Order: sequence, then C-alpha cells, then structure tokens
Amino acid sequence: MGARLKSIEKEMSFLDHLEELRWHLIKSTIAVVLFGTVAFIFKSFVFDVVILGPKDADFPTYQLLCKSARMMGLESFCFTELPFAIQSRTMAGQFSVHIWTSITAGFIIAFPYVLLQFWQFISPGLHIKERKSARGFIFVASLLFFIGVLFGYYIVTPLSIHFLGKYQVSAQVLNEFDIGSYIGLVRACALSGGVIFELPIIIYFLTKIGLVTPELMKKYRKFAIVIVLILSAIITPPDIASQIIVAIPVVILYEISIYISRGIIKKQNKKAATNV
Repeated sequence: MGARLKSIEKEMSFLDHLEELRWHLIKSTIAVVLFGTVAFIFKSFVFDVVILGPKDADFPTYQLLCKSARMMGLESFCFTELPFAIQSRTMAGQFSVHIWTSITAGFIIAFPYVLLQFWQFISPGLHIKERKSARGFIFVASLLFFIGVLFGYYIVTPLSIHFLGKYQVSAQVLNEFDIGSYIGLVRACALSGGVIFELPIIIYFLTKIGLVTPELMKKYRKFAIVIVLILSAIITPPDIASQIIVAIPVVILYEISIYISRGIIKKQNKKAATNV
C-alpha cells in the first residue's frame, strides 16, 4: 500500500511538471501571437522596409560594400538595380506569406520572453548557487540572438541575394522568384544567424553537464574551422571575401566558447577541491 502511494505521488509530481510546462508553452505562444499580430498589422513596414529591403541598391550593406570596393578600385557591389523580379504564383501565396512572416517576426521579438519561460521552468531544478551564477543568462542569450539575427539580415542575406539575384546560366533565362522562396531565404539567413550566435550559451551548458571540455574544443579546433568555412561557403556566394566575412565572427565565437568552457572547468575543480 505504501509503495502504491509513493507511485501515485511520483505520477502526480510528473503530471504537475507537465502541467507547468504546458502553461509556460501557452504563455510563450501567446507572446509570439501578440507580437505576430502587431507585425501583421504593420504589413507595409515589415515587407516594404524589412523583408524587401535587401533587394534594393540603397540597402546599407550594399552602400558600405560599394564604398569599400571603390576604395580598392573595384565596382563589385555598385549597382542601381538587381536583375530579378519577385512574384506570387498561387492564389493564397501572399496571404500565406503574410501569416508566416508575422509569426516569425513575433517569435524573434518575443524571444527574450520565450527564453524567460524556459528558464522559469528549468530553474527550480537548479541549486541556489547555479541560479545566481546564471542570472544574466536571459540577457546574454537574448543579446547574442539579436546580434546573430542582425548579422544574418545585414550580412548573410544581402550577400546571398546579390549573388543569387544576378546569377544566370543563360541570358535567355530570367530570374523571377516566387515570394515564398525569397522570404524563405531571408528568414533562414536571419534565424540561422541567431542560432549560430548562441554557441557560447550552448557550450556553457554542455560544459556544465560534462559533455564538452576546453581541451576537447582545442583538439578539434581545426576541424571546427573547416566546418565553419564549409557552412560559410554554403550560405554565402562562392567568393572568398564573402566567406571570410561570415566565417570570422563564428570563429571568434568558438574561441570565446573555449574561454567560457575553461572558466567553468576551473570553478568546478575549485569547488571539488574545497569540498575535499
């Protein structure tokens, strides 16, 4: 009978955790929907200024690259118009794109709140010292995410659009892209940038649970750099300058992650020595 009661208590405890997780997910979803609704309402700004901005010659990245190229006697990024058109080929194409773009924008804006809900769910299972040491987790993780999104939007996106928009296998084939394909590229570049810039946070937690060590990261540094260059080659135009522009911040983040991992290991060793 006592064993049965304990079993019921464990089951109720597990269900309580599921209920708590459900409410955190509901709150996160509500925040995303609310910010997504705001983005849906301000359609002109979201699409004309933000989404379609990287296809215009006066986009800040093109202007900066054009000035830099001219200083070196080149005209690589100097143009008045990209030779492609964007169109919608399905009846519900524009409306569908409007909905999903608004949801994506809502998630990006609500990211700190979503992260807060995630932290509130896992923090009760941590020790008091671990909670104190991770007070700035939400701020740092959100900051890195937004920097990554901006990097993806202002660096990776225009480089990709500039190359793919001008690329032709033949002068007889016109570049007329579907709006879903174009926005998919912008969304992928921005979100992948946000995820990649979370590398220090990911390494922090992997080191905490013992899956990663600074020695391991140093040992495989060369392989990591090769992987970074391959990823840079995939998501950017096939020229060395663009690949280096994308690869440099990722390599820097990797080195910072090694430093973070080393600091955590030192603290853990010091704590173990003190307990002994």
